[in-house]
This record gives sequence, C-alpha cells and structure tokens, in this order.
Amino acid sequence: MQRLTGRTALITGAGSGIGQATVKRFLQEGARVVAVDVSTAGLQETRLQAQQAGIDARLTLLEVDIAQEAAVREQIGAAIAATGELDILVNAAGILRASHTHLTTLEFWNTLLAVNLTGTFLVTRTALPALLASGRGVVVNFSSTSASFAHPYMAAYAASKGGIQAFTHAIAGEYARQGLRALAVAPGSIASGMTRDPGLPADADMSLFAKLVPALGQGMGSPDCVAAVVALFASDDGLFITGTELRIDGGTHM
Repeated sequence: MQRLTGRTALITGAGSGIGQATVKRFLQEGARVVAVDVSTAGLQETRLQAQQAGIDARLTLLEVDIAQEAAVREQIGAAIAATGELDILVNAAGILRASHTHLTTLEFWNTLLAVNLTGTFLVTRTALPALLASGRGVVVNFSSTSASFAHPYMAAYAASKGGIQAFTHAIAGEYARQGLRALAVAPGSIASGMTRDPGLPADADMSLFAKLVPALGQGMGSPDCVAAVVALFASDDGLFITGTELRIDGGTHM
C-alpha cells in the first residue's frame, strides 16, 4: 500500500522499537520521514534497515533530546522549516523505568515525565503550526496500557502515559475545526528493548504480573503490529477517527 505518498511525517523515538518500525512502515507507504531520536547509533541502525529495504531515499535523520525545550524549538523547528511542510507527527519517543513508589525519588519521577509527557508536548507545540497549515494534519501520540490498567512498580510511567492520553483528547477538540486529527495508541505486551528490561526492583513480586499475558497465545507482539495501526491512523483510512485511543495488546487487558 502507498497510502502516505506525498506526505511528510516527523517521527520521534525513531532509533529503536516501535518508533523504528513506524519509520520503516511510513517509508514503505510512500511518506517522506524525518526520524528523530536522542541516540546516534539508533538512528544509524534505522538508516541501515531502510537502506537494506531500498526505502531510504526519503529518510532524514535528526538527533534531538526532546526533553530539552531549546533543542526542540531550534532543531525540530528548523527541520520542519527545511521540509517546507508537515502532515503527520508521531510522538513515539519514551522511556520506561520501574521503582517501588514509596522509594521513587523526585528526580526519577521528573525524568520520566520530562521525556514522555513534556517531550510529547514540546514536539507537538513546535509542529502544530505546520500541521495546521497542511489542512490534513495528524498527530499520533503514544500512550500505554499502563494508563488504564495496573502495572506494578510503574506509577511514574503510568502517570506520564495517562497524561499523554488526556493531552491527546484536549488537542483533538481544540483543533478539530482546523482539520487536525489527534489520536493515541496504547501498546501493551509488545516486544522491544524497553519491555525486555523495564528495570524492575530486585524484590519485585512477579505474581503481580500474572494478568500481563496476551490472550491471543502468541507471546509478545511485534513492533510492526503497532506501526501498522499508526499508519492506518495517519492515512485517509483513518479520516473519520480523532480524539480517541486504541489499545494494541493482543487481548492482554480484555
């Protein structure tokens, strides 16, 4: 399918996991992609995978720490200006860390919110003028099943993702009459570096995770499963969808 031909997308978290899979899916569907990540090595791996698939001609790499306001304003702002247009923003960047809540420091809490929630806000704020100018702008934010279901030891992460979900609803309502669509995906039970090692406390009670198994019985899902939904949301196939989120977890939380 070539549902995104002629469209320009900016995708954060593009150096690994679901963000990387989304870059590849968008390139396959014909989009021009600005791939953003804090990791140089991750971005180079994204480029390598695109080259191997023969879809790297429309790929631009941009190394930015999205938690830094000045960097987002200057570097991402410049990248958007250089493309001359922006139709799609995918805020996939995020970090996952775990801790006993009663032992969680303010620094730990603030770091998670700075990257996950504030970073999403900063990038969205910078991109909104160009998205509105396109007349068909789409924002796809990354929430998580942790925003709605109990994930032990992940209170800070869950709070950041719940904030993203609320933020998505707010901007969907604010800009709908200007043609902007805003949606969120809520992945769960997806295999990635983030989920393989969430940094659980050494004394974590693993019996608390008994309900975090996909009902489909196929084990953890691939990042490609999420990337496919993001592509649908961003394309005209999702033209009548806004102000909502979709859980993608293989039935873990039915």
